[in-house]
Amino acid sequence: MLLSAASLPASYLGHRGLIAEPIRVLVTGAAGQIAYSLLYSIAKGDVFGKDQPIILVLLDIPPMLPVLDGVVMELQDCALPLLREVIPTDKVEVGFKDLDAAILVGSMPRKEGMERKDLLKANVAIFKTQGAALEKYAKKTVKVLVVGNPANTNCLIAAKSAPSIPKENFSCLTRLDHNRASSQVAMRCGVPANNVKNVIIWGNHSSTQYPDVHHAKVNVHGSEMAAYDAVKDDAWLKGDFISTVQQRGAAVIKARKLSSAMSAAKAICDHMRDIWFGTKEGEFISMGIYAAGNSYGIPEDLIYSFPVQIKNKSWKVMDGLAINDFSRAKMDATAAELVEERDTAMAFLSQ
Repeated sequence: MLLSAASLPASYLGHRGLIAEPIRVLVTGAAGQIAYSLLYSIAKGDVFGKDQPIILVLLDIPPMLPVLDGVVMELQDCALPLLREVIPTDKVEVGFKDLDAAILVGSMPRKEGMERKDLLKANVAIFKTQGAALEKYAKKTVKVLVVGNPANTNCLIAAKSAPSIPKENFSCLTRLDHNRASSQVAMRCGVPANNVKNVIIWGNHSSTQYPDVHHAKVNVHGSEMAAYDAVKDDAWLKGDFISTVQQRGAAVIKARKLSSAMSAAKAICDHMRDIWFGTKEGEFISMGIYAAGNSYGIPEDLIYSFPVQIKNKSWKVMDGLAINDFSRAKMDATAAELVEERDTAMAFLSQ
């Protein structure tokens, strides 16, 4: 039931004093760790805007429904003015209905002794089902972010399983890697993280990804300079920096005995907010997108992480960046892994 303007707090009133219609946002794997760090930020307006009412749809598997009930209670107890409704469910026809945004966090995690192809097979089944549900129940304008790993290939399977939704509406999360890379450079230069811009994550959200700072800028004492000039340590930038970003998720798990839920949730918020409101002028961010028609020689029909600018909820790859031989080799290596993943997944999809 929608409320009258008189009964709503000012935060509900959008521009020109009109009441904003609530948007439906789905989070899958909603009883899990990442969702627990994510849902509060979405519900209080950090992602879709401070005047945008939200209907949160929380999807998980049947054994997790009792946990989900606890999450719903906590969201209610936060007394958030923008949160219009919370819908917990284990049914795709409820979860995917009339969505404006879908954040697909849930996936089959890799278990001890599981080979990568086994992981791919399990996730193909999940994301084929979710893609079909998007196709059948969601708005054709829905923006879909895939977080669950292997995120790039899961995203490709979901997109292929929802043929009437534009491929451009699907993306996978490499913003966490992007944020990790920015932070590493900032710490090295002794500046705040927001003084670093235009790092790039190329390729797969895996240990083959290529964190590239050849086009990054660092603001040091009010003066903007190239990252290589600011860091003054080429060996580090071409060695330990890259491996640190590539292996960061594993390092967090080793230290915490749990995955990087807080930083992943922050990256999801950054990614979706940039889709909704656009990137800053003169800046680009990294996200895994459909590789059709790119100017960097990356094979088509992949979800590959590129530098993008976003405006009016549409992304555009930053074309024309100079690519040296060092970068080319790294970009091609991560593309080769994605081609192999895609071909394995497509074989399972056609079964």
